[in-house]
Amino acid sequence: MDDDVVLSAPLFATMDADETRTLFESMQQIELTRGDVLFREGEPGDRLYVIASGKIKLGRRSNDGRENLLSILGPGEMFGELSLFDPGPRTATASSVADSVIYELGHDQLVEWIEKHPGVAKHLLGALARRLRRTNETLADLVFSDVPGRVAKALLDLSTRFGEETDEGVRVAHDLTQEELAQLVGASRETVNKALADFATRGWVRREGRAVVLLDLDRLERRAR
Repeated sequence: MDDDVVLSAPLFATMDADETRTLFESMQQIELTRGDVLFREGEPGDRLYVIASGKIKLGRRSNDGRENLLSILGPGEMFGELSLFDPGPRTATASSVADSVIYELGHDQLVEWIEKHPGVAKHLLGALARRLRRTNETLADLVFSDVPGRVAKALLDLSTRFGEETDEGVRVAHDLTQEELAQLVGASRETVNKALADFATRGWVRREGRAVVLLDLDRLERRAR
């Protein structure tokens, strides 16, 4: 396991090498397979998590059973830090969309560490602010963008974190089912599939199961605006 992925998280900012190693070694490693649920919406929240490998989805379920994906997180990203600043029930369900390895840190450990290293709190708040900014952008997209625009934007966002350069373009192994991709965009599966089919016909993308190759980034970026 490449520890550098975990150590790149905001949690470890401002620490020297020895302190970083000490904190990292105190964290518990958890291995998940696709579909495993780490925690559910409404459960008590007292852990912070850092992803070493794989992908974790955060989602919510409405009273009538509909699901909405809030985000897909990958290696080096954190979640669960909200419980530090606002202890209470989890606001989302976290589950794996691919085999994953994550590290957890308990609330008491985290508070103790921040008291010793106050600068860490600034970086954790920065991570929360970036997530809030992304949430605001998502809400604006739901109001002002049509479904094809939101699909294009979602593909570009996924490519920045999970994309791999190829001779043809950027291959994005998102590991999402058609239903999960639709939940991420906030539309029906049929509408999202129609948008993807249109992009493929235009030569902008090529679909490969739970992956997609972005062939024309410029056109997708213009469509996402």
